[in-house]
Amino acid sequence: MANPTGAMKNKAEGPGSIAGSQETRNRPQEEMGTMAEKARDLASTATDKARDVASNVGQKAEDATSAMASSMKSLAGTLRESVPQGGMLGAASATVANTLESSGRYLQEEGLRGIGEDLTQLIRRNPIPALLLGIGLGYLLAQTRRS
Repeated sequence: MANPTGAMKNKAEGPGSIAGSQETRNRPQEEMGTMAEKARDLASTATDKARDVASNVGQKAEDATSAMASSMKSLAGTLRESVPQGGMLGAASATVANTLESSGRYLQEEGLRGIGEDLTQLIRRNPIPALLLGIGLGYLLAQTRRS
């Protein structure tokens, strides 16, 4: 004769039992929790990497701006040394050299952020000319892309 308690024991632990169905119900919830945690970790890692890349790009842009400013100041010095000092050519070259030097100094002191702020202020003070300039540049870009 078969042992009825053994059969009951197996039935109570099987997938159709209360304990088995409870475990089956909890498993998807645990897996969803694990997946959500992995997604949060992945999003956090992606955010950190994006922040690092943006910081590196910003730093490289500032370095390039500084190098450009140094080059402009150096070119101003070279221009002053190589062009004659007298006459109309001398006056024009002195003006160009002064402009290059002051522009280089401005770039070094203000950087890209300062240029952006100054440009914003210029557009706020002169909105209609800025709008017309934007339309004109858009038209020129459209014409160059068409050909």
